[in-house]
This record gives sequence, C-alpha cells and structure tokens, in this order.
Amino acid sequence: MQQTIKADKDWRIWWQLTRPHTLTAAFAPVFLGTMIALTYGSLHFPLFFAMLIASILIQMATNMFNEYYDFKRGLDTEESIGIGGTIVRHGVKPKVILNLALLLYSISVLIGIYICMETSWMLALVGGVSMMIGYFYTGGPYPIAYTPFGELFSGVVMGMLLILIAFYIQTGTVTTHAILLSIPSMILVAAIMLANNIRDVEEDTIGGRKTLTILVGRTHAITILTLFFVISYGWIIALVLFGQLTPWALLILLSVKKPIQAVSTFRKHVLPLQVAPAMKNTAITNTLFGLLLGIGILIGHLF
Repeated sequence: MQQTIKADKDWRIWWQLTRPHTLTAAFAPVFLGTMIALTYGSLHFPLFFAMLIASILIQMATNMFNEYYDFKRGLDTEESIGIGGTIVRHGVKPKVILNLALLLYSISVLIGIYICMETSWMLALVGGVSMMIGYFYTGGPYPIAYTPFGELFSGVVMGMLLILIAFYIQTGTVTTHAILLSIPSMILVAAIMLANNIRDVEEDTIGGRKTLTILVGRTHAITILTLFFVISYGWIIALVLFGQLTPWALLILLSVKKPIQAVSTFRKHVLPLQVAPAMKNTAITNTLFGLLLGIGILIGHLF
C-alpha cells in the first residue's frame, strides 16, 4: 500500500514538473494554425500531429529549464507559491531535470527533421531559433525571463510563430490572413506570462528580476493584462466586421467570462495563493480562445 502511494506521488511530481497549465499554450496555436490552413486546401494529418507533439515537448523542456535555472539562481524556495520548486520541495536532482529537458529537446529535433523532410529545411532554422529562445528564456548569462521582454518573446514564439509554422507545413506559404489571425494568440500567450509575473512580483523583485510587472508596477501590469484581453477579442470582432472572418468566429465570446474573472481576481487579491485562480483563468482563456476560433473557422469553411 505504501509503495502504491509513493508511486502515485512520484507520478504527480513528474507531471507537476511539466507545468501542465502552460502546455495549452503549445496546443491551441497549432490547432488554430491548422484550421486556418484547412480553408486553403486539404490537411496532412501526420504533419499536424508531428507539429503538435514537437511543440508540447519543447514547451515541457522550456519549463524544465525554467525549473533548473530558477533553482540555480536561488529563486525557488520551499515557501515559493506555484507549481515550480520540484527540486526544493521534492528533492529531485537538478541534473536529472536538466538532462530530461535536453532529452525532450532531442526528441523534438528528430520530429522536426521529419517535418523538414516533408516540407522545407528552412523550418530547421526557424525551429532552431525557437528552441534557443526557449533555452535562453531562463538559461544563459542574461535570461529573457528576468527582463521586461519575457512576454514579448513568449508571445511571438509560442503564439504567433507556432500558428504560422502549423499553417506553413500544410500550405507551403505564409499569408497576410494567417498573420492577422495569429496576433490575438501572440497577445494571449504573452498574457499567461504576464499573469505569472504579476503573481510573483514580490518574489521576483527580491530575486533581482526586472520583469515588465516590476518595471511598471503591479497596478499598471493588471491594466496591461486587461488591454491584452480587450485587444485580442476586439481584434477578431474587427476581422468579422471587415469580412475577413465569418460570424462563426464570434464563438470566441463564449470564453469571455474567464478573462473577466482573471482581472477581477488580480484586482481584489494580492497574495500569490489568492491569485492562483487568475493565472488558471488566463491560461484557460488562451486555450478556449484558440479552440473556439479554430472551430469557428472550421464551421465557417464547411457551411
């Protein structure tokens, strides 16, 4: 019985290490990019699944690099709030986490080779740069996550770029239409990172980070988060009004309750544990937005 409990606990520790709430940031853009591509012709499903798996593996690896380097720089403690801190709370060896992250990167490279063989080797350069950004987000001498540009890099790579790559491997091109539809995803992925930094503002200040939240202050950061949500939804509404999307794209409005709840929670509460639901709702917003927009595009295409 004790062994069963221990095994269950070990499983949960390793699952926690992947930071599962961030994995939706890898899934939703790939799905959306593929649905946009569907309006241009038929789909290559093996490439879709390969892209999806590679994206999720890269996100997992990035999270593990984050875990490793936050520990090395003394940012993670047993008192830290959140799902980070696997090393300090559960005694997982740092080297194990680093090696696991490198293994996941290696597997994603192999998948990337298959994608390039089926499409274009130009993607090898794009993918390589994306993986480097994932590593240097918390690794290297000047981690991106410790600067005011963390949201920008996260949004561009995990939001816009994933959509455009998913679109490109299906169509062999990148269109203005695809770029326009990738902008809200870019903003919402950035919102996930901004929400994380709003929660951790005090801890990050002590740790020497210079995040956007620290630069502008918590109150202004919440205002920026609000604008991220407003612009994302307003962007799609505008594309519908200008005839770039069918009214089915307005399915995204079914998710509008989540960002409202996120902002409300951040404005009412300050303690990290109290604002945890706001982070969850921000991540859910990104997922629902991408899925609903993709479904709306699919329905509009079929009917």
